[in-house]
Amino acid sequence: MRYVVERMTMADIPRVVEIERLAYTTPWPPSAYRKELEENQHAYYIVLRDTYYLKHSAPDIDLASPSAPPRRPFPLSLLPSRSPSQQNPHLAAIVGFAGMWLMLDEAHITTIAIHPEYRSRGLGELELNSLIGIAYEINAERVTLEVRVSNGVAQSLYRKYGFTVVGTRRRYYSDNNEDAYIMTTDDITTASYRDFYLRLRDLLMERRAADDHAASPVQPQGSEG
Repeated sequence: MRYVVERMTMADIPRVVEIERLAYTTPWPPSAYRKELEENQHAYYIVLRDTYYLKHSAPDIDLASPSAPPRRPFPLSLLPSRSPSQQNPHLAAIVGFAGMWLMLDEAHITTIAIHPEYRSRGLGELELNSLIGIAYEINAERVTLEVRVSNGVAQSLYRKYGFTVVGTRRRYYSDNNEDAYIMTTDDITTASYRDFYLRLRDLLMERRAADDHAASPVQPQGSEG
C-alpha cells in the first residue's frame, strides 16, 4: 500500500513537530514527544509514511541501508527556513501521526494529525482505524478522545466508528477557550463491535487500494520558520 503505519521513533520527531505546527495552533514542543517515547510506557505513537514519496522523490535512497532500518508495522495497521525533512527524504515522507495512552482498560487518543497537503484523502480515518487496532493489541476495552465542539468533520468520523458524546470539558482548548466533547466507544471487545470494526477496516482497505492505484505522487512541503 502507498501509506504505511509505523511506530514513531525519536528520529521522526522533527517531522512530527513540523506537521503539528501546521495542524494546530498550540503544538507540543519536541521535548514532550521525546518524553512520551522515552518515559511513558503506556504511550503508543505512530507515523503515517507515503511510500510513493520515497520511490518517486528520492529514488537513490537505499531503504535497506543501516541509516534507514526497516520498521515493524503494528499488526492491525493498514498497511515543510530549511527544515529537517527537506534534508532527509525519510522524514519528508511522513505525512501524518497519531498517538494514544493506555489508561487502565481505556485507550485515550491524544492526537491525530495530517499534513495539510494530504487532507481530504481519508488518511485521518486510516490513522484512527490503526489506533483502534492497536487498542485491541494492548487489551483496551474502550477508546476515548476529546474533540472541539466546532469540529463537525472529526465528530462525523468518530461517530462512524461508534464513538458517542458522553460529556463536555469546558474551555478545554487554551488557544480560544473552546469546549471539547468527550467521545467514547462502547466495549470494543464485544463480538458485535469487533465485527463492526473489521467491516470498516475492510472497506477502508478497499478504498485505499483503489485510491492508491489512481493517485499520482505528491511532494509534501516543509513548514516555514
